[in-house]
Amino acid sequence: MTKRTSAKYKIDRRMGENIWGRAKSPVNRREYGPGQHGQRRKGKLSDFGIQLRAKQKLKGYYGDMTEKQFRRIFAEAERQRGDTGELLVGLLERRLDTVVYRAKFVPTIFAARQFVNHGHVTVNGQRVNIPSYRVKEGDVVEVREKSKQMAALLEATQLAERDVPDYIEADHSKMTATFVRIPGLGDVPYPVLMEPHLVIEFYAQN
Repeated sequence: MTKRTSAKYKIDRRMGENIWGRAKSPVNRREYGPGQHGQRRKGKLSDFGIQLRAKQKLKGYYGDMTEKQFRRIFAEAERQRGDTGELLVGLLERRLDTVVYRAKFVPTIFAARQFVNHGHVTVNGQRVNIPSYRVKEGDVVEVREKSKQMAALLEATQLAERDVPDYIEADHSKMTATFVRIPGLGDVPYPVLMEPHLVIEFYAQN
């Protein structure tokens, strides 16, 4: 188990929300924060605190990527014409590890990163082991033949806690997923409220 996989529930507790909608999340049992002072009454967050939490929640959801990685994606969204928040979400959803997770080939986004890193997937027939690789509309992501019988893979496809969104066409009999279109914020099945407009405000002021 990787360090970040073992720490994923710490992110839930820090945010005070079950950000992946998982049944095992400790937030389902305890709504207070981690540590010996976790049960103290929560103070009201400042505007900065609200914006920071929105950024940390979105960043954490996509595998707790580094600030440098996330800032780079945000900067790219900001350069493009259109709604920066929608563009940011679209870029995050085009990451290969995100597509693997959305297609239900793996149970968590952390497992998706590891799955791609270990060379288990191809994009349009070419092996790709870079989790941040950006897929395009029409790209076909497939689990490599020798990896298709992995127990964890077969278990993940049966998970009832989430569905494959309509911007991805997944065929679990062939272990393929086609990225149909770039989603907007309203298309993405976040289990909790994500507020990219607050992320924009955070970076505008910091």
